[in-house]
Amino acid sequence: MNRQVDNAGDAQNRTSVERKGDRELIVTRTFEAPPSTVYKAWSQPELFQRWWVPKSATGVSLVSCDMDVRTGGKYRLEFGADGSDTMAFYGRYLEVVPNERIVWTNDEDEEGAITTVTFEEQGGKTLLKFHEVYPSKEALEEALQGSAAALPEQLEQLDELLSSLGV
Repeated sequence: MNRQVDNAGDAQNRTSVERKGDRELIVTRTFEAPPSTVYKAWSQPELFQRWWVPKSATGVSLVSCDMDVRTGGKYRLEFGADGSDTMAFYGRYLEVVPNERIVWTNDEDEEGAITTVTFEEQGGKTLLKFHEVYPSKEALEEALQGSAAALPEQLEQLDELLSSLGV
């Protein structure tokens, strides 16, 4: 799998989704904002809540967002559909270097991935790399049909948020 997803016709800011081997997924995108601003959108719950849930997931909302973004900290995201049944996703931050990288676990089950997001300065812009390593080929396949499939839309929403912040 290697796709380019066009974002509003801007070839420079395409989201690239690449499968690497049997267990890895790499998603990249350039944002018109400095790494410190993009990092804030990933690390401040009030900003994270504004872009993380794909708009195409009609009726689903992030009803609870607890994030202690520091090495050794934990997170818990609780999603609900139409205010009823909820599903929680949680894990630990293994490494946090402000404005540079965040590494976390996805602890919902034994098939959880390790996710690394890096924020690379490129002339006032940020090259974001989202890298997930899954414990098995099957876990990656499942993610590609579910949560990972939404990443291009989520990153487009992040881009919209950054624009609305006046960056």
